[in-house]
Amino acid sequence: MPLQDHHQIVSVDDHLIEHPRVWQDRLPEKFKERGPRIIEQNNKHVWHYDGDVFPTVGLNAVAGKPPEEWGLDPVRYEDMIPGCYDPSARIKDMDVDGVQAALCFPSLPGFGGGVFHRAKDKELALLNVKAWNDFYIDEWCATAPSRFIPMSLIPVWDPQLAAQEIHRTAAMGSRTISFPDAPVPLGLPSFHDKTYWEPVWDACEETGQVLSLHFGSGSYVPGFSFSGTKAIPGQVVLPDAPFAVAITIFSTNLMWTLVDLMFSGVLQRHPKLQFSLAEGGIGWIPYILERADFVWERHRHYQPIDFDTRPSDLYFKHFWGCFIDDEFGVENRHKVGIDRIMLEIDYPHSDSNWPNSRKRAAEVLADVPDHEVEMITETNARRMLNFPRV
Repeated sequence: MPLQDHHQIVSVDDHLIEHPRVWQDRLPEKFKERGPRIIEQNNKHVWHYDGDVFPTVGLNAVAGKPPEEWGLDPVRYEDMIPGCYDPSARIKDMDVDGVQAALCFPSLPGFGGGVFHRAKDKELALLNVKAWNDFYIDEWCATAPSRFIPMSLIPVWDPQLAAQEIHRTAAMGSRTISFPDAPVPLGLPSFHDKTYWEPVWDACEETGQVLSLHFGSGSYVPGFSFSGTKAIPGQVVLPDAPFAVAITIFSTNLMWTLVDLMFSGVLQRHPKLQFSLAEGGIGWIPYILERADFVWERHRHYQPIDFDTRPSDLYFKHFWGCFIDDEFGVENRHKVGIDRIMLEIDYPHSDSNWPNSRKRAAEVLADVPDHEVEMITETNARRMLNFPRV
């Protein structure tokens, strides 16, 4: 088996379920009643934030439960294992799973902070963004600095404030920004806008922070049956199609994102930018690169497209692919870029293999040479995130 004891696993996509005190302990007194708090509703725990209700979707906290018990209904904290919301308990669960370090995305705020972006009171929203960052970096990550990788949210509704928060959190040790994979569904300018996002791109280059684009962070649910549905907590009305349709094609969000960015001109203007395609899988990447190069060859002559740089060249300079369980992608790893592939565990979500993540990774990587296993499971992630072993 190629996954040996000396191989450490660094997961670039885990999740945490916030405890109410994240905000109650950090917001000014006058805002606490309007800030995020848990209430009882129909014997479930649901979040209230400034008049809106946001349930913790059951599929986001299924670690330790058999699939027969999964569901979309909100869950109570006592129905979750403590590792979902307690950093010390999380470390124990990581030890059981054979995982050395983890990058943990938020839950209530949305992967890219979309809940706060949609909030009407932007003063309160900014305080909430900063409170989450302070909690995650100074409390969650500080519990075990060598085990948790610092991440931060930004106020995407104001690029200047976002740039300030990028610099503030970088000084605190943040390695990456959780950023929307699709700004347009959020009512924001696209990646092709040449002015709006420039302060964000500049700040990320200046601080070396990676932009982690988690699928769904732009609120778009993929699939013809779901195209009119936005992934807004508390407001999702499912169509007649089973949710399995959307789950199967979630990663297609990042196909759209990747192509947008490769043809946007952003990468030429900001050569140091790095993007992680979080929870997108990797098996589709060779095809998209081949197709993008084909289109570039034939269609760059009459459009404002970089005439000299192939899209695939930009991919191998700026993007990192991530997978949880992708045998086809691993078989085609050299076309994906062996130095651009990273492993995800996805604890405590429904795609996670916990507590058998290491066992499953060994099966998927069974035919991969030792030095490549080390790159995929650990060193690529440490290099991207500037998070060395200690």
